[in-house]
Amino acid sequence: MSTVTKKYLIAGTAPLALILSGCMGGGSIPSASTPITTTEAQQGAEYHPQLLAQFGGAMTGSHAQYVEQVGKNIAVHSGLGNARESFTVSLLNSPVNNAFAVPGGYIYTTRQLVTLMNNEAELAGVMGHEVGHVAARHSQRRQQTAQRNSILGVLGAIGSSILLGDSSVGETVSRGFLQGTQLLTLSFSRSQETQADDLGIQYLTSAGYDPRAMGTVLASLAAQNSLDAQLQGRDDASVPEWASTHPDPASRVQRALSAAQGLPGTVTNRDTFLQRIDGLLYGDDPEQGVIEGSNFIHPELRLTFTAPQGFYMVNSSSAVSVNGQSGQAQLTLAPYNGNLDSYIRQQFTELGGENNNLAPQSVETTTVNGLRAAYGQARVNNGDSQVDVTIFAYEFANDRAYHFAAITPAGGASTFAAMFRSMRRISASEAAQVIPRKLDVVTVQRGDTVAGLARRMAYDDGQIARFRVLNGLSADEGLIAGQKVKIVIRVR
Repeated sequence: MSTVTKKYLIAGTAPLALILSGCMGGGSIPSASTPITTTEAQQGAEYHPQLLAQFGGAMTGSHAQYVEQVGKNIAVHSGLGNARESFTVSLLNSPVNNAFAVPGGYIYTTRQLVTLMNNEAELAGVMGHEVGHVAARHSQRRQQTAQRNSILGVLGAIGSSILLGDSSVGETVSRGFLQGTQLLTLSFSRSQETQADDLGIQYLTSAGYDPRAMGTVLASLAAQNSLDAQLQGRDDASVPEWASTHPDPASRVQRALSAAQGLPGTVTNRDTFLQRIDGLLYGDDPEQGVIEGSNFIHPELRLTFTAPQGFYMVNSSSAVSVNGQSGQAQLTLAPYNGNLDSYIRQQFTELGGENNNLAPQSVETTTVNGLRAAYGQARVNNGDSQVDVTIFAYEFANDRAYHFAAITPAGGASTFAAMFRSMRRISASEAAQVIPRKLDVVTVQRGDTVAGLARRMAYDDGQIARFRVLNGLSADEGLIAGQKVKIVIRVR
């Protein structure tokens, strides 16, 4: 969550959610030579700054320049007229494994997803997948389909656009909490994801890259999902079915590998890729707060809280999400005038949207670890069932407040009671202990082992598993002297 005070407009993000290539819709692919239209370019330009703000902003420097170069080079092979000049490629400062696209040739990948890749062909495959969404006008089809359905109480539905199916992270904090258009159009999403995979493979082959890279990057993402589930104490690598709108990458690996079989192309540029991404920030950016186990710590906002056991967190530039089978919550902020009662009621109004009069039954005041606090709750019909929506707010200054927005099955609001009570300020010394991590590319020396290099990983748990997944190594695969590998270290 960024230190920049901003309004997290729930209703205001819904149109952007529909524009994002969430693959909602069907139909044939337009001619590959169809250029990006003026209308599409204008539409993308309108949403581009909103996306940058939502996902940590665009990175600059050599890492971003390299990603842009690869992205534009692969876009040329889409056949879209004037592709190199028409496409805008952004490397996002986000710790979530994510990539997506909007109309007008705007394609994005997060730095975290790039750190999971192991060669340039995989980067080109991910970029090609997103270019495929643009070429096939998937987001326009999704928008048309979504507009035919109603969305009830979607909390910042922008996150439903995750295109690589990274369900392990709850599809970012912006995932909609209630069922609605997302599930009604799930089958279209699967169809268009497959279509984008096929187009990406086609572009890889045309560019001379190894077309198997689409399958291997999906395999790494699936392995990361599984590892995250294990480290977070979840039973599997998926979010609850009601919160999932995109196919898990594990279900697409073999299909992508089969589709690439027999196709020409051998270039991977592994060593070049690893050299170009060396030093890339890994995991959370302290300026947006960090997740350490079940704790979220923000050294600049000077706050911390603890998620419930069995839940996992996802951090973004505008909010922190807390996800589990028995509920979801997000911590964010909004304009504050010193009145917690009106602050809470305003958040309910925002969640209800224009056509829903959502209001708390009452607003109760309390104190949490020395902080003035207040909370309210409302019960909402959600199809054939009911859910409880809770807003719990804290005053950190006369003009600054933060709040949790939580949703649970009716009667289950106590799920987050301990988390609400765990919020507290942190001291300057606690803040100083938050040190970022970065990627360090090293050359394997004679005698080096997986276990030995894994001990250098800047984590207290799962070091060997983290090292293997980060480098795309199977459970029994060893190292070769001279080979370049990635480790994660602390930046001091």
